[in-house]
Amino acid sequence: MRQLFFIRHGETDNNKAGIIQGRSIDAPINDAGRKQANAIREALRSFEIHRVVASGLRRTHETIEPLAMERKLKVEKYPELDEINFGVLEGQSFKEIRGDVMEVHEQWKSGNIQFAPTNGESPQEVFDRANAKVSEVLQTAEDENIVFMIHGRLTRILLSEWLGYGLKNMHKIEHQNGAINHLIWEEGSFEAIELNMTDHLAEFV
Repeated sequence: MRQLFFIRHGETDNNKAGIIQGRSIDAPINDAGRKQANAIREALRSFEIHRVVASGLRRTHETIEPLAMERKLKVEKYPELDEINFGVLEGQSFKEIRGDVMEVHEQWKSGNIQFAPTNGESPQEVFDRANAKVSEVLQTAEDENIVFMIHGRLTRILLSEWLGYGLKNMHKIEHQNGAINHLIWEEGSFEAIELNMTDHLAEFV
């Protein structure tokens, strides 16, 4: 049995401003994000952590750094765990292109999980690349507790499929910056212990 923690990175200025980041925008976390990173470290203090894994993007590296440094662990960085590529929507304000974003959302919600924004990725493509990497990490692990520092949409994509909701229902997975999802993985299946844990954030933000 492996205890897993899938965590959304800390806040960036783009998150705060409602700018769509996706995979191509490699933004740093801001002051609030750094406080969230410290809060995550404190929230996991009672757990023994054996490995820390992040995407290839800076915002995940900076968020996991306080925990990794304290535990003296090397951060394993994998671009396969990057956020979804939102294509032409990236770098734009959600408020200004709300109609375009909602069109994509409705396609996915209707079950068209092969649909991708122009020059972007579909949920199915993202699940395939990220799930393969997570599976690889888990297959090479012993009975280890592992932290995965990843992204919001990617969290929805992975958890919705692993927990049996299906990709078309990924919108039902709640998430916010710094939120922790605690799962158990055993014999190839995932079980949720607690999702979208945010109590640890109140003291630091």
